[in-house]
Amino acid sequence: MNFGVGVPNVGVFADPDLLIELAKKAETSGWDGFFLSDHLLYSNPEPGAVEPWSVIGAIAALTVRMRLGVLVTAVPRRQPALLAQQVATIDLISKGRCIFGAGLGSRDDEYARFGEDPDLIQRSKRLDEGLDLIRALWSSDVVRFEGEMFTVDEVDLLPRPAQRPHPPIWVAGRWPNKRPFERAARFDGVMPTHAGHGHESFMSPGELQQIVSFVEDRRSGDRTFDVVMEGMSDGPAHLDQLQADYAEIGLTWWIEKLGWWRGGINAAMERIAAGPPIITS
Repeated sequence: MNFGVGVPNVGVFADPDLLIELAKKAETSGWDGFFLSDHLLYSNPEPGAVEPWSVIGAIAALTVRMRLGVLVTAVPRRQPALLAQQVATIDLISKGRCIFGAGLGSRDDEYARFGEDPDLIQRSKRLDEGLDLIRALWSSDVVRFEGEMFTVDEVDLLPRPAQRPHPPIWVAGRWPNKRPFERAARFDGVMPTHAGHGHESFMSPGELQQIVSFVEDRRSGDRTFDVVMEGMSDGPAHLDQLQADYAEIGLTWWIEKLGWWRGGINAAMERIAAGPPIITS
């Protein structure tokens, strides 16, 4: 099991220098990954949001070991070819440490207030086509793509990412909505949230098992597949038996979720400095 840190890109955390400092501390404290959320607008408890992939690019240049990414990128409000180029560039800067998290986006106003259609069906179509196009641009020599939302006419998007065939694509969903988990089965990982849990709680092993079983039943092939979950631990020795239970289910990444609901900036720095949970036998 790998252990990462998940930090908001909004409110009091909407400060690139702070996020870079937190990421550097995470690497020196032994964490395996550092990930940002993706919001364009945020008002509660504090206004403001920084563009997360730009910050991840800076962190990529200042770290050497951790995996990096955005959990999760709201793909439907981005232009897929530009996003593919952006993530490929960061993967090259990081020498192959980038992870691409993708989803619908959780806020309708981040679409509607900028004149874009917030309809979930339309967003779902843009996400499906966008992911297929991004993966093709990373993996194929020449891409010809004719979809309902996007068209590409014989493009060879270079340079390619450092990772081959492409950076891992983790797809997010909110259980019990099944469609996102059918989508995730086609890619490299799943990052579920649960309608029964908010910022201050997280899924039990039993709840996660239900989701993992659903996705596994829809997967084909034997490629590596990650199961990623946000959780909260008090320190390196906190998880104990829970950790073994999650590992048995197939959890490959524990993301320690930090934010204003856990005491803000100082508490985030302290939890990061304490280091990840200890893997127990």
